[in-house]
Amino acid sequence: MSSPSHRFAASRIAPAQRVEDYVGVQIDPERRRGRGAGINPSGRFEPARQLFDDGWGSADDLPPFRTEVQEEQPRRIITTNQSPDISFDRSINAYRGCEHGCVYCFARPTHAYMGLSPGVDFETRLFAKPNAAQLLERELAKPGYQPRTMAIGTNTDPYQPIEKRYRIMREILEVLEAADHPVGIVTKSALVLRDIDILSRMAERNLCKVALSVTTLDRKLARAMEPRAATPERRLSTLRLLSEAGIPTTVMVAPIIPALNESEIERILDSAAAAGVREAGYVLLRLPLEVRDVFKDFLERAYPDRAKHVLSVIRSMRGGKDYDATWGKRMRGDGPYAWQIGRRFEIAARRLGLNRERRQLATDLFRPPVAEGGQLSLF
Repeated sequence: MSSPSHRFAASRIAPAQRVEDYVGVQIDPERRRGRGAGINPSGRFEPARQLFDDGWGSADDLPPFRTEVQEEQPRRIITTNQSPDISFDRSINAYRGCEHGCVYCFARPTHAYMGLSPGVDFETRLFAKPNAAQLLERELAKPGYQPRTMAIGTNTDPYQPIEKRYRIMREILEVLEAADHPVGIVTKSALVLRDIDILSRMAERNLCKVALSVTTLDRKLARAMEPRAATPERRLSTLRLLSEAGIPTTVMVAPIIPALNESEIERILDSAAAAGVREAGYVLLRLPLEVRDVFKDFLERAYPDRAKHVLSVIRSMRGGKDYDATWGKRMRGDGPYAWQIGRRFEIAARRLGLNRERRQLATDLFRPPVAEGGQLSLF
């Protein structure tokens, strides 16, 4: 015979699950309208927390998520890396978190270091670095600094919506232009066109290139996966306008998600080539740490009929796991399915004349800024 507590648990399991789905890990659709993630679990460094509906209907009073921005004052702005499978060794991130809300964003787990959730918090509780340009100028002026292409947009998008107000990215570009320092930008936003004046001048001296990530041409899929990023048409238009301004452009078919946007590889490359793009790249979907749960939840909500199949194919390219962080495999995957994705991309790019030359930006024009309190050159 079961105990009273067991009988209570059994009788309440379905309602309790619904309450958890509403106020715990799962977020009510009305509260997260316009957001990508459907869950907001505790970060991996925090104790697990759940809201509890005590019967007074207090869960109904929870307000919609709003974007909050907190300013921080870091001591350094240039981040360096020695990863053997990426093409840059330094980068700048003007913001933490990203309002674009891409459900697959591999940067989501970094919010756990702030004591926040990689779920909805990543899209709504943002951090800005308003002193980024001043820090950059100081770091470029250090004796012995050796210039190489500065990558921007490799973690969170420098042209996400809050950049309209903060203008940190434009200030960074002003410092880089003054120092004749090369820069490579990755974004999903048409806001990059705001800085076309700086970028075109830098392009004349072979100091910049811009890549836009075009994940899909399907507006419905884009809206579901990347709710606050530019529409596919707007991204292609942005590539065309940048190319017409003489700025070298690249299209990133990223991420490629098997059985979801994989069929669009050739169409995306065709459209980008027609917009004047001359280089292209791709990255296979990456699901490190908490990204896995955010993406799985998205699949189950938006594409329940194919969720199991998508995850099965992903695992077939990751050694049976959701993710494999091995150098050389994390971007491309492994196995027959990953191989055929790579060959399809290469064949389409070759047919369109993409990647015939990989542009190397100039580093010999660099002029260090004058350090604060330093002496101006006589020549």
